[in-house]
Amino acid sequence: MGASPVRWLVQLRDRRKNSGRRGNPDGTMSLKDHLYDLRSRLAWGLLFIAIGAVFGFIWWGWRIFGLPSLGDVVISPYCGIPLQDRLHQGSDSCQLLQTEPFEAFMIQLKVGAAAGMALTAPLWLHQVWKFIAPGLYSKERKFALTFVFVASLLFILGAVLAFYVVPQGLSVLVGFGDNKFLTALSGGAYINFVLALLLIFGVSFELPLVVVMLNQVGIVSYEKLSKWRRGIIFGLFIFAAIATPGTDPISMVALAVALTLLFELAIQIARVHDRRAAKKLAAEGLAELDDNEPAPFDYTPTSIEEEPVPPPKAEARRVDYDDAT
Repeated sequence: MGASPVRWLVQLRDRRKNSGRRGNPDGTMSLKDHLYDLRSRLAWGLLFIAIGAVFGFIWWGWRIFGLPSLGDVVISPYCGIPLQDRLHQGSDSCQLLQTEPFEAFMIQLKVGAAAGMALTAPLWLHQVWKFIAPGLYSKERKFALTFVFVASLLFILGAVLAFYVVPQGLSVLVGFGDNKFLTALSGGAYINFVLALLLIFGVSFELPLVVVMLNQVGIVSYEKLSKWRRGIIFGLFIFAAIATPGTDPISMVALAVALTLLFELAIQIARVHDRRAAKKLAAEGLAELDDNEPAPFDYTPTSIEEEPVPPPKAEARRVDYDDAT
């Protein structure tokens, strides 16, 4: 006979209590408990994302408290194209072109899901954090929280920059052809272009954070970064030219310049970190030690485990006596 609902709820409560830091200070869990916890975190995370997607789908045509709807926000860069350069119906209305059945529905669903996932990011990221945190020390948890906060902030900054770059990029693209072409973008092509640009800008803004992390763990130093500065900046411009989905120079230059400024900021952070590390070593008297030389406080098993070897015994002095004759 199966367990009663009350017993199942009690077991679920005890399992969640024991999986926390207070009930499980050392973070040890069995494989079964890990799987139960993973299933619970995934279920809650997917539920939050689904709720956000439903809200984003409704928000597409819903103006909340007089604010622009999600659809107005998304197509506003396209509406920034001059009226004489884009397809219109004799009025100031701005509409995308639907070229396939259910294209408008799929676009609304896709954009709504993306917006809902972004809006509910603190909730489902919290579930990811709750799954990882029990296995971390307090110092590691603080470091991870800082990393997640800075990474989220950089991604948002990159996406915002991309959103402001899209109108300028489209204006440059439609300016070619000597007014011999009329712009009529399909909804699918336009939305894919905008979402790809937002994603690329957001992810690219994480590169300086990676540089700082590598410096913090001692893989790269300020000296090496300053020596490689010109080559890395040249590589950032090449990366921007390849990564941007459009062929306009505005998007490429905006991404390259932003990454260059962030990379320079990362170099200065590495400079401050290396200077503090050098002062700390100098204060402890370890600045002159070679990298392969053990520190004075290093533990050497041979010096403790081996018994001292006693000095060799002096050989008995040999005295020869002549036989008495």
